[in-house]
Amino acid sequence: MHLHRLRRDDAQLLIVDIQEKLCAAMPSDGLARMVGRTQALIEGAKVLGLPVRLTEQYPKGLGRTLPALTEKLFGVTPVEKVEFTACVPGITGELGNRRVVLVAGMETHICVYQTVRDLAERGFTPVLCADAVLSRNARDLEVGLELCRHAGATLSTVESVLFDMLGKAGTPEFKAISAAVK
Repeated sequence: MHLHRLRRDDAQLLIVDIQEKLCAAMPSDGLARMVGRTQALIEGAKVLGLPVRLTEQYPKGLGRTLPALTEKLFGVTPVEKVEFTACVPGITGELGNRRVVLVAGMETHICVYQTVRDLAERGFTPVLCADAVLSRNARDLEVGLELCRHAGATLSTVESVLFDMLGKAGTPEFKAISAAVK
């Protein structure tokens, strides 16, 4: 499937397992990039009116969603899971008719990959924001991106998806999204 244009009325955001204890195991430079890009993605999703969904993998062991993200996610209740995929009943039942799912999170080669694969198998179009995903080591990140691509994801970036859905400059939405991605 070729994705030619993203439309805000057909898209939603899914954030997979960006949790405190898991973040502590990540390389600090990659973590700072991923968190910053995910924050921009959340802000852009709000500006564009996209539904946002959030998962937490075994929060008893891995902690809760990183506070730097929860402050931007007020009103979004995380769905707890033990499965690696985020395609669990509390998520899949809520995805609805918006067929494009923007995906951010970690780890790329495990939970993100299995989520993307399962979304594609269910007829959704996963769009992986490659600058808003992370794995503990570079090789797993690289392989995870390839696995996601082969599973049916379109690889993109936070700025690319937000500005594609925005479509034009010179609006209050443009100013808000421009500020978010800086």
